Amino acid sequence: MSLWQFFFTIFKISGITFGGGYTIVPVIRNEFVVKRNLLSDEEMYDLIALSQSAPGPIAVSTALLTGYKLKGRTGAILGTVAAILPPLLIISVLFFVYESFAANFWVRAALRGMSGAISAIMIFAVYDLSRACLSRYKVFSGVLMLLTFLVGLFTSISTGLIILALGLFGILAFTFIPQERIP
Repeated sequence: MSLWQFFFTIFKISGITFGGGYTIVPVIRNEFVVKRNLLSDEEMYDLIALSQSAPGPIAVSTALLTGYKLKGRTGAILGTVAAILPPLLIISVLFFVYESFAANFWVRAALRGMSGAISAIMIFAVYDLSRACLSRYKVFSGVLMLLTFLVGLFTSISTGLIILALGLFGILAFTFIPQERIP
């Protein structure tokens, strides 16, 4: 894949994916892992984990890290620009036409319909990512995911603290327990 092919692939994905960063991540994964076989699932999940911990939008971080992994520094720059440019262009155009479309019934209905589709994409993304994560350490990952969900749902503990605790737990578990003993 050339630099320009990479740029236009990320540009296209960023231009047609609505709903925030978590909707673009599975599309990037599908493009570079499933269709083009340029990254393994393990590499992609590592990039996603790093993207989530980096400041800023996850879509931009994922494009940046994917570009860096595939094409080095130039790929990182092109991935970042390709991820930012479509929303910037769309928002710029909408700035000039928003008032004439804001009260339009059909535009509001389309936006409501898109929000439903985005919810479905988010559910599919969570299912797809969790299924792949559970394939290696089924019991370990499943228990951690369930406990994390329950702690987040029933306590007021900050999400950042939960993530920090899980990171520390993962470091300890994979440092001191042989991987073949982790269920």
